[in-house]
Amino acid sequence: MRALIVVSHPDPNSLTHAVAARIAEGVVSSGTSHSCEIADLTAEKFDPRFIRADIALHLREAPPPPDVAAEQARIERADALVLVYPVYWWSMPGLLKGWIDRVFTNGWAYDDGPGGLVKKLHRLQVHLVALGGANQHTYVRHGYFDAMKAQIEHGIFGYCGAPVARSEFLLPSDSGFPESSLDTAHTIGRAIFGVEPESRT
Repeated sequence: MRALIVVSHPDPNSLTHAVAARIAEGVVSSGTSHSCEIADLTAEKFDPRFIRADIALHLREAPPPPDVAAEQARIERADALVLVYPVYWWSMPGLLKGWIDRVFTNGWAYDDGPGGLVKKLHRLQVHLVALGGANQHTYVRHGYFDAMKAQIEHGIFGYCGAPVARSEFLLPSDSGFPESSLDTAHTIGRAIFGVEPESRT
């Protein structure tokens, strides 16, 4: 089985990138038939701008632009989609949001037509790994977790029918941070295709 790990952070030496790499290691170590691909949106210079060509695609007046078609093909090759990103302003970075805006299109991720909404991504398992800058008490007190659940889990993936199997927040208040984040990332990778975490002695 194959996982597509999409990472959005401008610094390749960031903890975000290190977490994505550890998730990938966990996926590969979980079974000889398991593989993964890391899509570094910054390094690949993905254009997040929603332009007239994207509107034409939404209205079914034009085929997808080549970069959008390439990203959709990537997702179609995957059994699981993992998004790894820092929390910016109670949400994801604009680059990642633009990737979703442009790639999860009408006619591909869902059909919004005269017969009503048809969700088309039921087969795609989604894992969300967000790296925050505050402690858990702060996020809970301000309703951040509920906001993220409504905005991303329900508002994006629920609309497309893609089940969110895991939503993880890695925070500086976590015990053992940042090393604990890397350990958690490896565990997430191993569990994506149903492998239980290795016992530690």
